[in-house]
Amino acid sequence: MTARIAERFGERAEVTESYGDLTVDVAPGDWIELLTFVRDELGHTFFDWLTGVDDPPDTFQIVAHVCNPDARTRLLLRTRVPRADPHLPSAVDVYRGANWHERETYEMFGVIFDGHPYLVPLLLPDGFEGHPLRKDFVLAARVAKAWPGAKEPGESGHGAPSRRKTLPPGVPADWGPPDA
Repeated sequence: MTARIAERFGERAEVTESYGDLTVDVAPGDWIELLTFVRDELGHTFFDWLTGVDDPPDTFQIVAHVCNPDARTRLLLRTRVPRADPHLPSAVDVYRGANWHERETYEMFGVIFDGHPYLVPLLLPDGFEGHPLRKDFVLAARVAKAWPGAKEPGESGHGAPSRRKTLPPGVPADWGPPDA
């Protein structure tokens, strides 16, 4: 399988093996060609999942997992899109199952899948602003609402020393101190 991928894509694809599975990395311009090739030529007809990975500071990684049910082989297919302009051609015409996954990745990471038939938010409430799976997304709820769990050390009344209260990671310093 590695030889056939290398024959087709040459230096445009990087093929690595990890835990017995092949991983293929390509540029965004080769994304649809790779998906079509592994489906039509290598028999990976089962689309399992697609997601994004925030890879600061400059890119998002788009990862798809496909399977060949007859040979019982799996492939992990990856590409990177720039954070400043996160566009990638939609895989829906190659794998219909990519529809929901691309909508979720669009909503959670802000990656735009060009040519997607219905690229609208899927999971979050109407009017939600931002992309919550980006590493730079501020979780305002951590500041606005106290944690309902166990108290911090020193707050239980057992006489232990109190720690300095700090803001959760990613919360701007000008939001003020956390609630007591």
